[in-house]
Amino acid sequence: MKNKLLTSLLLLVLLSSCVGTSSTGIFGTGVTVAMDPRTLGTQIDDSIMDKSLDAKLLSMNKSYLLNVKTKILDGRIFITGKVDTVEEKLNITKMAWEIKGARSVKNDLKIKDEFNFKQSAKDILITSQLRSALIFNKNTKAVNYNIDTYKKKIYIYGIAETSEEKDEVINEAKQILDVEDVIASILLVDDLRIQKN
Repeated sequence: MKNKLLTSLLLLVLLSSCVGTSSTGIFGTGVTVAMDPRTLGTQIDDSIMDKSLDAKLLSMNKSYLLNVKTKILDGRIFITGKVDTVEEKLNITKMAWEIKGARSVKNDLKIKDEFNFKQSAKDILITSQLRSALIFNKNTKAVNYNIDTYKKKIYIYGIAETSEEKDEVINEAKQILDVEDVIASILLVDDLRIQKN
């Protein structure tokens, strides 16, 4: 009985993970394939590259699972998070360039400082405020953007339909209280190698 229950639970987890993978884009939950301006083939290529990079990072150091985030858009690799040393940052950059299909690598990894609860809470608040602003702004598609905040610096990754939308997203970020800098890696649909028709 215990084995059947364990097998059923494992099967349920595997099946639900398959559904999640096929119904979400490279940005994670909430971004459907239909909303993504990249072709399905490009989305799949990016997803394969992302899984490959994640596997390499995990084999290098298990702590990277929580401390390092990767995003891949149209073969362009974006890396954020925290590592202990400069050497780790350089090794991760080298590893990203070794992924088949990599067109560019932008490494925004930070070297770890002592944990500061107050700073982390402010960063979470800044991210939440920008996410809300993009959701309520009729000129932006919030689901096409991923936002990370570190020490009052906002990192935005995503795809904009137009240059006006890109400017609008950056402007919304700059208006948030306490933000010191906005680092935007926003591609335009026209910049993608292949777009949906």
